Amino acid sequence: MTDDLALLALHRAAFGGMVTGPRNLAKALAYQAEEHGGPLPDLGERALRRRLHHAHPDDPLLILWRDRLSRWDFADGETVPNTGERRAATYQALGLDPATRDLLDRRSPFARGSGAVVITDESWDPWYTQDVAQHHSHYWDAYRATLLGKKWAPEAVAALDRNTTRVVERLADPTCEQPYQSKGLVVGYVQSGKTANFTGVIAKAIDAGYRLVIVLTGTIEALRAQTQRRLDMELVGVENIYYGQDPDSGTLAFRDYDYLDDRDRLDGKFLRHGALPSRLGGFDIVRLTRHQDDYQALRQGLSAMEFEKADRFTPLHAPENLHRSSARLMVVKKNASVLKKLVKDLGRIKTERGEIPTLIIDDESDQASVNTSDPRKWAQDQVQRTAINGIISELLGMLPRAQYVGYTATPFANVFIDPADAEDIFPKDFVISLDRPDGYMGVADFHDIDSTIPADERTVANSAGLAHVRSVRPLHDDDDSDLCTAIDMFVLTGAIKLFREDHGLGADHFRHHTMLVHESVKTHVHRDQAELINAIWRRAGYLGSGAQARLRQLYEQDVRPVSEAHAAGAAIPASYTDIAPYIGIAAMRIEDSIGSPVVVINGDKEIEQRTADFDRQKVWRILVGGAKLSRGFTIEGLTVSYYRRKTLAADTLMQMGRWFGFRKNYRDLVRLYIGRDEGGRNGDLYEAFEAICRDEEEFRDQLRLYAELVDGAPQVTPAQIPPLVTQRLPWLKPTARNKMFNAELVETRSPGLWVERSGYPTKAADLRHNVGQFGPVIGALGQEQVELAFPVEDRLRRYPAYLGRITNSRLLPVLRELRWSDPSQFGPDLVYLENPRIAGHIEDWVVIVPQLQDPDRASVTLHGFGPLAVVSRNRRTGTLFNKVSPPQHRYAARRIAGSGPSIGDPIADGLAAPRRGCLLVYPTMEPDRNELVMAFALVPPSSAISPDRRLVAFRAKDSSRAASAIVAAPA
Repeated sequence: MTDDLALLALHRAAFGGMVTGPRNLAKALAYQAEEHGGPLPDLGERALRRRLHHAHPDDPLLILWRDRLSRWDFADGETVPNTGERRAATYQALGLDPATRDLLDRRSPFARGSGAVVITDESWDPWYTQDVAQHHSHYWDAYRATLLGKKWAPEAVAALDRNTTRVVERLADPTCEQPYQSKGLVVGYVQSGKTANFTGVIAKAIDAGYRLVIVLTGTIEALRAQTQRRLDMELVGVENIYYGQDPDSGTLAFRDYDYLDDRDRLDGKFLRHGALPSRLGGFDIVRLTRHQDDYQALRQGLSAMEFEKADRFTPLHAPENLHRSSARLMVVKKNASVLKKLVKDLGRIKTERGEIPTLIIDDESDQASVNTSDPRKWAQDQVQRTAINGIISELLGMLPRAQYVGYTATPFANVFIDPADAEDIFPKDFVISLDRPDGYMGVADFHDIDSTIPADERTVANSAGLAHVRSVRPLHDDDDSDLCTAIDMFVLTGAIKLFREDHGLGADHFRHHTMLVHESVKTHVHRDQAELINAIWRRAGYLGSGAQARLRQLYEQDVRPVSEAHAAGAAIPASYTDIAPYIGIAAMRIEDSIGSPVVVINGDKEIEQRTADFDRQKVWRILVGGAKLSRGFTIEGLTVSYYRRKTLAADTLMQMGRWFGFRKNYRDLVRLYIGRDEGGRNGDLYEAFEAICRDEEEFRDQLRLYAELVDGAPQVTPAQIPPLVTQRLPWLKPTARNKMFNAELVETRSPGLWVERSGYPTKAADLRHNVGQFGPVIGALGQEQVELAFPVEDRLRRYPAYLGRITNSRLLPVLRELRWSDPSQFGPDLVYLENPRIAGHIEDWVVIVPQLQDPDRASVTLHGFGPLAVVSRNRRTGTLFNKVSPPQHRYAARRIAGSGPSIGDPIADGLAAPRRGCLLVYPTMEPDRNELVMAFALVPPSSAISPDRRLVAFRAKDSSRAASAIVAAPA
């Protein structure tokens, strides 16, 4: 054994002995050295530092250290996880020298994320302790090792470990005498690894004793099959799939077994346990669905769902039975006829159903897009949702020990909007909002949200929008020039991927390279679109010299500047000449045997020539589709997206976000071509999507604030989330008339926080009324403009504004009499400001009316004061405006209110006072209307804290059933 291997083995053994936490490393290594056979390597810290300093990122010893440190970083303990204090405590326990600590901080920095947000009911039994997790951990350990083997960062695996524990510990104890159904919701991001999370949850749950796992996927078979394969590959393992038989023996029939010719299995990428887990002292997983087969009336007979007992005189949930019984796993799409077969079979088994600890995972638990569906579409979708949810409710009724965990990519989930959806699956026990994972390309990578950089100073280096987004504005209906450019970009980025494979990444690093084209959900449009793309492809000249000048220009003007700013270490061709040899190769990979680059994926069997099978083959194609691509289905290797909608009725924004995800080694090549003038209120799809994402991110931040415990109790329980959603989406009205959510939002307290509601009225009389109400505010302004500062990268910039001061007693009547399209939007804020316990903490408000420096901008005189600049903004869904205030204005406001630091602005510093808030006023007009909207934002004083320190207050509509999330509506 070499010194390197011996050092690795000794460290692995030393860490393995640290079951309860870090201990003195030198002593642990010395102990292991006594048992070591053969020559000993240098075990001193100086040698360790030398080895780790020069280690490649994939070096096994460095990975071991990163893995172990990350697990200790994330673990619960006396110090706060993922902090410098936690890491220092770990180093102290290990007894490391300062030099070793510094090196490890550089080579294995701790994750600084704040962790998943957990909104939970006041009482839950923390049964899933560290001892339970360590005593039964076969499948989690195997899954964890699989992820590390796939080059997941140890820090990401540690975060997954912590987040999955947050879910499992809130399920019921599977061995408990009394059955309890825990119901929860996990909120992730689009294409952000939700499958990895629920795979980890399943692994830990079956280790702990859950014996029936039902995974409900979306409504399409492609998604169900994709999920089945992922679970088989990373959790179930080869031995369970083939019942301990050798899949390479040549004796197994293809019709009876999955994956016999699967490339990944043949290459050893499927998990292997070494033998059937039951032969290793554990338990097996029995699959009741297969890769190509959804749930069917059991071929192998009902006995496949009968659970064996070691002691037939005690219930299945008794520990002596659970940990000797095989787990059953099925992956079922949400189809009523399929689910009815399952219900029927469960009704016929001999095992007492009340004894079976069951876990139901509802992937993509939203069947309709909450963000963009209008009420009529919502009502139509209700029919399908009601049928599926009815069967889920029946399953829960049949299985008293069933736990229900929904997964969704939006915090605005159906169960928080429509009580008809939610009654039996409402997440009464917990809601967990996951952090955005490292390496994920999300909204901030395509939109310049909260950027203070002026538009005329933005470049591809400092603007996400300029780097990755390209506007589609056709001159006429037959103008396909933007689509042609998008296809050119797809070929060009494919060539660059091949170049990168040859310059360090290795062959087949980019197994998939795809482009998404979406203009409609209608299948006949997909047919036309495919024909158009084929025609463009035939005349593009990629296999000859015809495209070279065009692609050279695209590279020099678009790709190269972006890659130089965002390649993050990936190889960048010095010039187009370096890429040119790869263009023809890329084009040949993209087109099929008949010269077509297109795959249509929409469920229409007539024109769906072949499914993009990412599991079994390399996919370099342009995908045209609708519903199949809309939710859950992962488009591997997605690099270029072309998104438009030609008619408002044909589509929603549901599909948007497919371009989000992990783009390792090619994130600089990602491009979104998106319609900016598609007609109607939301014709600018880029702006419409940004507004949705902003809403969601702000709501996640709000949940994070409310998740902080006060005096050991939660500020918000899951039952109180619906009115918070309603406040943000007031236009979405429940379809249920006989049911209602019981919680009512009474007061939203925002000391030092930015408050900006945008549900202003639409009636001219109400708008004029609000203008009149602002008389005392405008009258408080001084005549001289001032310059307020905001940071732009490493310097300060300034904007002009009028300032004034108004006492709290004069401002409150103004705010009290304002009219809104929906009073529930600002009502809870007003209750807070008028709360007698708060009013004593507010003396006055600084009024800021920013003046934008644009000679062509409209202006207005109000109450004899002027001219004042007018902001132009569109309304979006319902009566809400897009964000009116720009982020530059928040720095002075927060400094004045005491919640922001000084940035070196003497005016804001001079105005800051302990009992002072800040009010910003924006006279606003819609582009197509001549009526003035008095938009505003405010920051209450940071000292305006309620005595109970809570940020939100609720009351029950039906106080006699205060503990119920959903109650009967009054007749």
